[in-house]
Amino acid sequence: MNPEPIQAALPCHPQDDLLRTDRIPHIWCSGCGIGIVFNSLITAIKKSGLNQDEVAVVSGIGCTGRMAGYIALDSFHTTHGRAIPFATGLKLARPQGQVIVASGDGDLLAIGGNHFIHAARRNLDLTVICVNNFNYGMTGGQLAPSTPFGAKTTTTPLGSPDEPFNFCALAAACGAVYVARWTALHIRRLTTSLVEAIQKKGFSFVEILAPCPTAFGRRNQIRKPVELLRMYHDRSVVRNDLDPNLAVIDFAGNLVVGKFVDRTRTTFLDNYGLVNRREAPDWLGLEHERLREEKARAGAGQ
Repeated sequence: MNPEPIQAALPCHPQDDLLRTDRIPHIWCSGCGIGIVFNSLITAIKKSGLNQDEVAVVSGIGCTGRMAGYIALDSFHTTHGRAIPFATGLKLARPQGQVIVASGDGDLLAIGGNHFIHAARRNLDLTVICVNNFNYGMTGGQLAPSTPFGAKTTTTPLGSPDEPFNFCALAAACGAVYVARWTALHIRRLTTSLVEAIQKKGFSFVEILAPCPTAFGRRNQIRKPVELLRMYHDRSVVRNDLDPNLAVIDFAGNLVVGKFVDRTRTTFLDNYGLVNRREAPDWLGLEHERLREEKARAGAGQ
């Protein structure tokens, strides 16, 4: 289909300056929450006061991964699960740049799970945005590490036998300095969190619960996007500063959202500089022991 006649008929969008309009219409299904998240990300980038020439957006494979192709900034669509290592290379090569990773739950926490864990541990200065739609949406609705216990997917037609990851607890345990979770319904709070995450020095993680009516919803009797959004509205509970281990996603009870972690740690680049300048901490305490022995010898000689 030739998109040009459609584009010509569309009014100017307020985000046009950061959209690759030649790639519109987008591929996302009607009712998908990724477009909402994408709009919030663009708004946050503008509000953060960044030099847009120094911003890069990296994504992996999947529905959320298409964000990189629609944003009019330096952007990179990497192979499955490799968004974070690619972003790491960008950050190390251009430390002054702002690198944002935007991808889905399967790409970041399943195939890319090992990279996620160690990037948070090293406290790389990256902003990681995870759109969690509870399945592999683009490839047919398969089981993901986020799929609720008992939920149906194409690979678990009777229901998932697995307990899902608590992504926010995992990020916090691995050392992330900023951790938050919102739904696609919490647009203003989400945008505020994205601004904070972008401006935070170190590994920041924001999870967004988003509807996937086509692949996930129709297999679980939630065919209309508004039904899932209504569930977000009725069951979301904002608990800022809550221990992330207690920030559960329970569709039968409460969907806990909020900003859970906001702390300070030295970044990987800070520590790398200390090592290169031979200023790293004396981790074995050998220098302290040497000084103690010298003091003891000096005292014995008096």
